[in-house]
Amino acid sequence: MSLSQADGFQSVHVSRNLGWKDLRTALAAGWADFKAMPVFGIFFALFYVLGGIALYFGTVSQGQLIWFIAAATGFPILAPFAAVGIYEVSRRRETGEPVNWTGVLGALRGRGNGQLSMMATAVLIIFGFWVIIAFGIFAIFVGQSGIGGQSLDILGSGRGLAMLAVGSLVGGLIAFVLFSVTVVSLPMLLDRDVDFVTAIVASVEAVRLNRGTMLLWAVLIACVLFLSMLPIFVGLLIALPVLGHATWHLYRRALSPD
Repeated sequence: MSLSQADGFQSVHVSRNLGWKDLRTALAAGWADFKAMPVFGIFFALFYVLGGIALYFGTVSQGQLIWFIAAATGFPILAPFAAVGIYEVSRRRETGEPVNWTGVLGALRGRGNGQLSMMATAVLIIFGFWVIIAFGIFAIFVGQSGIGGQSLDILGSGRGLAMLAVGSLVGGLIAFVLFSVTVVSLPMLLDRDVDFVTAIVASVEAVRLNRGTMLLWAVLIACVLFLSMLPIFVGLLIALPVLGHATWHLYRRALSPD
């Protein structure tokens, strides 16, 4: 399916034939990029890891471990934007441009048109929205016993299990919506001279036309990120860069110039 852009923008073709083979190819290419340039991926992932650790100790010191769980479950929402610099590394390796700190860090500004900044703002707003919703769900189910001061034992109770079920459902829906909006749009804003609305439309269209494959990719990302956060977030030092590089290569397979 083709999407025509306004004057000055590129036209793109959205693939409708993505399959498991494309995911395997993207993951293999992502792993190759990480092995070739690990320092960049670890650098960007380190901010994510340090943020998670700071959040953990900040909440635990205040006796608010339950709140940490609520915020941590929304951390994957921020992952796409955390990977922008990683996308640039893959882009430069692909095009043969020098992979250096000046170029990679400069990519965080986008193409100088403010479109990437708008996307970043939207991602942060959605993350804040999720945290508010998570707190609300907690208050509804177990708030009468004292919000935030609960021990983890509450999670094994009937109210705790109901809270986890509802929270997982709502959080999953929000995460998938954001995934649909960003999986193609963020690498596209680095790669092409398009506005963020056009990039979002292309991203959602790529997900719509390849529902099964993209849903599998979303589930895979969520599971890997969740497991990587368990050992005090340190697993993200490898998982986040590899998934970021792989997402760039999947974007290349999802969209191509007409």
